[in-house]
Amino acid sequence: MPVRHLFAAASTALLGYAGRATPSAAHLLVQPAGVGAYTMTAGRLWALAAMLLGLVGVVVGGLALARAAGRIGIGDARSGAVVALVAGLAGTVIGGLVVAAADGGPGTGYGIVGGYLALVVGPVGAVVGGLALTRVRRTG
Repeated sequence: MPVRHLFAAASTALLGYAGRATPSAAHLLVQPAGVGAYTMTAGRLWALAAMLLGLVGVVVGGLALARAAGRIGIGDARSGAVVALVAGLAGTVIGGLVVAAADGGPGTGYGIVGGYLALVVGPVGAVVGGLALTRVRRTG
């Protein structure tokens, strides 16, 4: 259960309510009770953020890979590769934390489906970023 409290503290700190939120309000952010299928819970929000980070890693890594191959001449391929690597790793870590903290299955509001998707997309972004980084080092 301490992982849930970590998510609650992080979400309240990110929203800027760390000084105003009570521990019971932070507990309600993590404990979805009777949530609907379309309700945005904290677990779903973290899973969405992890998926977006992984997707950013894939897209930026692909662009950096194209820049390193000489197909696109705009921008710096090295910085794009590093951004893709970091975004992919961050998406993987956050997705893993979401899956580890989930108490229920799909549809319970804990974001487990998004966490598993982030565990697929995040490593792909990290690998593409790593490939672009090695190609930049070879050509540069």
